[in-house]
Amino acid sequence: MRILLAEDDPRLNDLLARALRERAYAVDVVTDGESALIEAAVNEYDAIVLDVMLPRRTGLEVCAELRRRGRQTPILMLTARDALRDRVAGLDSGADDYVVKPFELDELLARLRAIMRRGPALQDEQIVVGDLVVDTRAQQASRAGVPLGLTTREYALLEYLARHAGRVVGRAELTEHVWDANHDPMSNALEVYIGRVRKKLEAPNPVGMLHTRRGSGYLLSDVTDDGRAAAT
Repeated sequence: MRILLAEDDPRLNDLLARALRERAYAVDVVTDGESALIEAAVNEYDAIVLDVMLPRRTGLEVCAELRRRGRQTPILMLTARDALRDRVAGLDSGADDYVVKPFELDELLARLRAIMRRGPALQDEQIVVGDLVVDTRAQQASRAGVPLGLTTREYALLEYLARHAGRVVGRAELTEHVWDANHDPMSNALEVYIGRVRKKLEAPNPVGMLHTRRGSGYLLSDVTDDGRAAAT
């Protein structure tokens, strides 16, 4: 999952970005409203964390403009103001939820997960593909009941493929949702991680379920190329 984080406090920015990355999110960071608007307009994000009091454009202005343009990306507002009118202003601008500073990190993460689950593609906390089970809350996966022992990046890659099981996912789409804007699109990192995930998937069950479609992308399926069930 890819998150846009717009916060002008360097210490809070670093804390949140690090916490999100440790939980398998790809994170793009900006420090002003104008940059947030540009990034949100040209990239596909699974959620946006937006501080209200940003320079150049406020978070309220950014949120309202994105909604005016038809962007329905879930938005979580960060605000130091707890007055009712400020909360109403944030929700009226199009935000899905808000967190008042100072906040507990666990609360922010829980609210972020909640607004992302409201979308139809993110409702299930457990994704099942054949004998593969992906636990999105624990951020763990198992096959045939055997834990896969995935790294943070491997988990993020497998979760995205599992959410789109049965469909070929292109290289560009995978890269966009699993890596942040600093990723070199010419690197072979995706292929390396695909190989690692495939190896871990086939450790408890040698029947392959992660397939390469040359020139198109990657397919996670509970049916093998020869029509057998991958769970057998």
